[in-house]
Amino acid sequence: MHIAVVGLSHRTAPVEVREKLSIPEQTMEESLHNLRGHDQVLEASILSTCNRLEIYTLVRNPELGISAVREFLSGHSGLETGDLKPHLFAYHHEDAVAHLLRVAAGLDSLVLGEGQILSQVKKMMRLGQEHKSLGPILNRLLTQAVSTGKRVRSETNLGTGAVSISSAAVELAQLKLGQSRGVDDLVTLEDEQVAVVGAGRMSRLLLQHLKAKGASGVVVLNRTVSRAEALAADFPDLPVQCRPLEDLDHCLSTCSLVFTSTAADDPIIDAARLQRLNRRSSLRLIDIGVPRNIAADVEGITGVESFDVDDLKEVVERNQEARQQVAREAQGLLDQESRLFLEWWDSLEAVPTINRLRSSLESIRAEELQKALSRMGPDFSARERKVVEALSKGIINKVLHTPVTALRAPQQRSERQNSLLVVERLFDLAQDDDQDR
Repeated sequence: MHIAVVGLSHRTAPVEVREKLSIPEQTMEESLHNLRGHDQVLEASILSTCNRLEIYTLVRNPELGISAVREFLSGHSGLETGDLKPHLFAYHHEDAVAHLLRVAAGLDSLVLGEGQILSQVKKMMRLGQEHKSLGPILNRLLTQAVSTGKRVRSETNLGTGAVSISSAAVELAQLKLGQSRGVDDLVTLEDEQVAVVGAGRMSRLLLQHLKAKGASGVVVLNRTVSRAEALAADFPDLPVQCRPLEDLDHCLSTCSLVFTSTAADDPIIDAARLQRLNRRSSLRLIDIGVPRNIAADVEGITGVESFDVDDLKEVVERNQEARQQVAREAQGLLDQESRLFLEWWDSLEAVPTINRLRSSLESIRAEELQKALSRMGPDFSARERKVVEALSKGIINKVLHTPVTALRAPQQRSERQNSLLVVERLFDLAQDDDQDR
């Protein structure tokens, strides 16, 4: 068995490719079922965010398993394998474990140290458990990834002051507004007419940062107005108007700054929509949805600027240098956690031999106990029989304790293999040719 991850991220693929591979929660069960349907894939879990899609698997053979996942991604996205492959990365065993821990800790994020990715890894684990695509190996790995992400945030300053995708989007708006005024700096948003399309978690963070950056008021549009109103209620100090999505044209006509973050599969704003409006001012659109909420063709419209998640790099790079030293400290913790998991993984190599040893001794115990009990005759009470049986089991457990502990203890793989061979020879344990490790 082998752990493998296949995926793509903001580092390897542009947003127009990432959006084709996005897997929404409503289709997650089907996707996991399709993956598990391949005979190479024993366990599977999917991490799908605006900046990455990663599929973690336990496979029989790394090369065949990774190929199976690539084929799945090609079928899901509609892209030919040859067109998709340049954007994909694939890691195996130690590298796959190290990558997941970096992701959970926020070290592989567009925004270094951002905290939202940890909740997304938790969600990946929860969905895998709910849809029964996880087994003991990935469940252990994901549990350790979550605890590692928490440890990094509690034992280092990586999460202190870290910006999120939403806060980076707000800073990008500030930067572009400043640049339009001839200033290469972040300026206040107090004079902007601002709208936010969507009322999910990302929109909540947008409101939080818009308030902090001086926005005097925000219009929130959502298909369900009551959900927008529930969101607005959490920001009593920020004037928020809640409107149905049907009012989008009005907001596009009157607002100067519009953020979009919806779960729509197709763009809700395109050139045709904007061209039929009687806009009063220039319009700046910032889309943090994946798939994109704003079509690429709006860029050709006079008076309209449009940005997506890939454009956030301009803001992020201004904040990264100061965080690199903290990231290096965090990497030391990740190395420790990676070793712990790999030591546990290596200890599994001893399990088949331990099971055969336990089974062999149990057979001897049961046989000898039966001989002894048959000699005791009918006068031996049921209670006495139980006491003798418990005694014999206790002796076997005591005998097994030291060798089992030694075989599973952290050690060089060659040392463990030598010990396993010695045990198998001494106790004449038959090898199981079907064991695949």
